[in-house]
Amino acid sequence: MKKLGLTGRILIGMIAGGILGFVLNPFNVDGSWVNFFLIDGVFRVVGEFFVTSLMMLVVPLVFFSLVVGTCSLSDPSSLGRLGGKAIGLYLFTTAIAISIALSVAALIVKPGNNVGLERPGTGSFDASEAPSFVDVLVDMVPRNPIDAMAEGNMLQIIVFALLFGIAMALAGKPGERLKSVFDDVNEIIMKLVMLLMHVAPYGVFALMARVFGDLAGGELLQGLAKYFVTVLGLLLFHGFIVYPTLLSLMARMNPFTFIRKMGGNQVFAFSISSSNATIPVTLKTVKQRLGVDNSVASFTVPLGATINMDGTAIMQGVATVFIAQIYGIPLEFTDYLMVVATATLASVGTAGVPGVGLIMLAMVLNQVGLPVEGIALIIGVDRLLDMTRTAVNITGDAMVTTVIGKSEGKLDETVYNDPEAGLNVQSSNNS
Repeated sequence: MKKLGLTGRILIGMIAGGILGFVLNPFNVDGSWVNFFLIDGVFRVVGEFFVTSLMMLVVPLVFFSLVVGTCSLSDPSSLGRLGGKAIGLYLFTTAIAISIALSVAALIVKPGNNVGLERPGTGSFDASEAPSFVDVLVDMVPRNPIDAMAEGNMLQIIVFALLFGIAMALAGKPGERLKSVFDDVNEIIMKLVMLLMHVAPYGVFALMARVFGDLAGGELLQGLAKYFVTVLGLLLFHGFIVYPTLLSLMARMNPFTFIRKMGGNQVFAFSISSSNATIPVTLKTVKQRLGVDNSVASFTVPLGATINMDGTAIMQGVATVFIAQIYGIPLEFTDYLMVVATATLASVGTAGVPGVGLIMLAMVLNQVGLPVEGIALIIGVDRLLDMTRTAVNITGDAMVTTVIGKSEGKLDETVYNDPEAGLNVQSSNNS
């Protein structure tokens, strides 16, 4: 099992749980031992333990990742023109990604329609009145940051973490000392995330067994298939249509050259499913294959691995619509705006390691009042999509880096247009 890797083990857990759920489904009636000991017993305990563990990490992960990232990239020299361009472009592409995802999922595909699950723990759901957009903006600033953390109000936590990180960067020596502490805490939280992902196959098994054990018919499978195809299609569209189009419009560079030179890097990112682990390869590709000067690339590529999570934003948008539809929970226009704002800002604190996107999804679902238990429905297939999301994310990092390099006069167009440039480096990375 260990040799399979995390993806293989989660896939096995998903399939095995689904098969067992279907097998147990005819015997799952009220009062039966299957219902008491398995569906609402063992599977419920293991599954809810896994979901609760995801929720446990949301607040510390977002806060410490954001503070560390903002502090590292927000010193006085980095808060000028280059930092403004990079952060603005990354957030802009993320907002485009989730807006497209919500539009396609809610208006065209509607992957969760006609499934009709009941909200976990209740027989019906009465949606609370959605706040106005003005209220959403006003409430972004926390009156009490500790209270915001205790209640899990993620927009307020994100705003406070950004301000705290900037203040640390501007504080000089005290900020540097505190940053070293935050770096250590952030590393420990990342270890917690990885520990949790090691038990993910068992959590997925229990969640899928319970879900399919409670269902009759193939409506959910059809919905999951539509969800999977929708997310995959939007990821490919964003990576191979949106990014090249933006590159062509903003930098007037040949988008086909860009896609061709990024191919090896995309395969590498797909195979390891981690934006952070791909940083060295992305840096070499951007500098030696695309011709971006190190003064730009060394800033924008690590920044992109920290805040550019377009692929994750696409998943969150489609998953939010899917979960709302399968539980029959209507979302208002302001809810969609909340999802766009939350997912865009949360991308700043999404670490580039496998599995963190699910924790961010739990945050987004909480923000609009959707049941976090809905993650159980997509977590199995989500791991399969995670590799594609990583390839999309690093493509966005390289695109933004190229655009900024061109605007700053730090792009060697001779290298960019040379199909042989940096091939020796690329081959050494792939060996």
